Amino acid sequence: MTEVIALAVLSTFPDAETAARVARTLVDERLAACVNLVPAIRSIYRWQGAISDDAEALAIIKTTADRYPALAARIAELHPYEVPEIVALPLAAGHPPYLAWLAGQVDPP
Repeated sequence: MTEVIALAVLSTFPDAETAARVARTLVDERLAACVNLVPAIRSIYRWQGAISDDAEALAIIKTTADRYPALAARIAELHPYEVPEIVALPLAAGHPPYLAWLAGQVDPP
């Protein structure tokens, strides 16, 4: 059996409804096994020379390394921001049955 290289991909959205709409699409298209939504975060960042302080929603997207390129491209396509946050963190370890389930959800049918 091939080892699953699982990733947690983070992306912020302007609001919870936008995040949920994108999350449903990613799961429906088998690019993500699961998306956890944190509906209220506060992001402070520099954008176009000014400090911004905005309410956002955070999506924590679980996928595999193999599916990441397609996932990142789809997020960028669906995202309302000019420069969306799309960062992937490798999972150092995980419960083997969960990782097997994750891989099975993103495998093309």
